[in-house]
Amino acid sequence: MVSKLLDDKIKDQVKEFFGELDKPVKILFFGSNQQKCEYCSETLGLLIEIAELSELITIEEYDFEENQDVADQYNINKVPMTVIAGLNEEEIIDYGIRLSGIPAGHEFTTLINDLVMVSKQDSGLSPAIRDKLAKLENSVNLQVFVTPSCPYCPQAVILAHQMAIESKFVTGEMVEAMEFAELSNQFNVSGVPHTIINNGSGEVVGAVPESRLMGEIEKALSLN
Repeated sequence: MVSKLLDDKIKDQVKEFFGELDKPVKILFFGSNQQKCEYCSETLGLLIEIAELSELITIEEYDFEENQDVADQYNINKVPMTVIAGLNEEEIIDYGIRLSGIPAGHEFTTLINDLVMVSKQDSGLSPAIRDKLAKLENSVNLQVFVTPSCPYCPQAVILAHQMAIESKFVTGEMVEAMEFAELSNQFNVSGVPHTIINNGSGEVVGAVPESRLMGEIEKALSLN
């Protein structure tokens, strides 16, 4: 196991945020012993340290190849990938919140926000956007490409995750652009945050208000 990643000051700040936790949260981490996964052990170490800061957070570790059935259940297609799920007694509630790559730098904020949001089981979106999401009948996959040094990226990722919490049709995935360079190239990602809607049916460059992202989602769905 790698050495501790969080110092006492950061731990105290996170504990303060975790004062808002309400219901239990389950972190599911998918790594690989077979693939060359540069950030798997570091990501797992970070998640374990965070889970230790609250009794409401538990973590399960899976190997992508050895636990293929579980990976398939959560549509895991790369590592490291983290699922932030709710917990109702023993039942895991999958909101479609995914983090591909290590949530380091500014994305550490995203991870902490996700845990609080899932614990509250509330998206925090405006009534107008909630209404629009309630009318969705087709799947929406939002892949938000980020880098750890991008200060605007958490806003874009958190918005995608808010929409995932709000609608069973939406999946929101943070993708660390440098870790998954091939995927970034596939979608011509040259700046971040860059949100890809349904594998290229639509896209949004930059951090935008919820109404703008919703508009782009509706446009992308109408093109299909």
